[in-house]
Amino acid sequence: MKLRILHRLNAWLEGVLPEQRLFLKSDQGTRFIRLSPRTQAVALTGCAAFVGWTIIVSAFFFLGAISAGSTRDQIARSQDAYEARLNALSEERNARASEAEQALERFYVALDEVSKMQEILLASEDRRRELETGIEVIQSTLRRTIAERDEARSRAELFRTELEADTGTSRTGTGQMQDAQTTLAFLTEALDQVAVKRDEAIQIAGSAEAETEALEREIRIMADRNAQIFAQLEAAVEVSFEPLRKVFNRAGLPTDRILNEVRRGYSGQGGPLTPISFSTRGNALIDGDTARANDILNRMQEVDLYRLAAERSPLGHPIRGSYRETSGFGPRWGRMHNGHDFAGPHGTDIVSTADGTVTFAGWQSGYGKIVKIRHAFGFETRYAHLTTIRVKRGQRVSRGQHIGDMGSTGRSTGTHLHYEIRSGGTALDPKPFVDAGRNVF
Repeated sequence: MKLRILHRLNAWLEGVLPEQRLFLKSDQGTRFIRLSPRTQAVALTGCAAFVGWTIIVSAFFFLGAISAGSTRDQIARSQDAYEARLNALSEERNARASEAEQALERFYVALDEVSKMQEILLASEDRRRELETGIEVIQSTLRRTIAERDEARSRAELFRTELEADTGTSRTGTGQMQDAQTTLAFLTEALDQVAVKRDEAIQIAGSAEAETEALEREIRIMADRNAQIFAQLEAAVEVSFEPLRKVFNRAGLPTDRILNEVRRGYSGQGGPLTPISFSTRGNALIDGDTARANDILNRMQEVDLYRLAAERSPLGHPIRGSYRETSGFGPRWGRMHNGHDFAGPHGTDIVSTADGTVTFAGWQSGYGKIVKIRHAFGFETRYAHLTTIRVKRGQRVSRGQHIGDMGSTGRSTGTHLHYEIRSGGTALDPKPFVDAGRNVF
């Protein structure tokens, strides 16, 4: 049966691919090569397979190029969106800071006005008390003068009665009577002048009381306005403070130690954030405002300390350009992975994540070409598997400075950056630091 099938197949091949002869002529003679139908079929099948394999490989290569281009475009779009988001957050932060500064300026202006009104009110109060004292003195003088006038009238009436009793007429002692009448006229005129002065003093006292009430009413209005300003300032400070506090908590930073170190490094006195204190002569309203203002200024000082600490901590991103995260911090393949890996194109810029000093720049066993940088608060960052190192030992670097290029030196399976953060020699997870840096810078 098999032989019959083979004979039929050979017959079919002879009909489709008849035997061919290839003649080769030379000086020694003429030779030929016989190509049987089976040989021709095998050769044609091999050629077809090679052409098909070439087409398939080319198609895969073309699709891979298209996919890579699409991935790069997607990464570029994501980076543009991320940068736009960062710019928007930065503008919002600047707007909040500007609002806080404007509110603080308005508060200082209002505080000056309140202080001036306080002085005016105190002066008016002293004047009112002086006027009340003057009115009391005038009223006492008036009562005494009235008593003297009544006494003089009584004595004059007594003299006239005695004269009538002695002489029978009131015409005797004309000179004495005229003196008495002159005295009475003088006293009456003096009493009238005292009454006029008393009325004037009462009118002045009434005006002083009205002015005092107006000042007190204006001070109450200023107090309400100050309360609104305080509320705006407290809201602005809270908006600025809360993201910074969350950044440090998310990164697991020892905030108390870091803030105390920053506070020791910036121990100068004075400036717009210095707490205010001044005498208010017992006015509870001003004392309360001063305490509230000092609380806001203390909070703003704390925000400033957080900002300074964030600028000196390794919260930035170590790569400038497109990348993808390939391996995180933690156990990997039975051993501890002390850093975070970022893959990207060969030669991508590697930058410092904070200000610091280069403590090592060279080759180190499995790290390959590595740069180590010492930062504030005892932090150290490491950038490994570089293809090129662009800094040297002892050099001062700033945040975002180009320190090397991404490569695959040392014990590496491909082009990537191995990024480590250490504190006191202990490796920390870089991921929270990088994520926190996105919310600050």
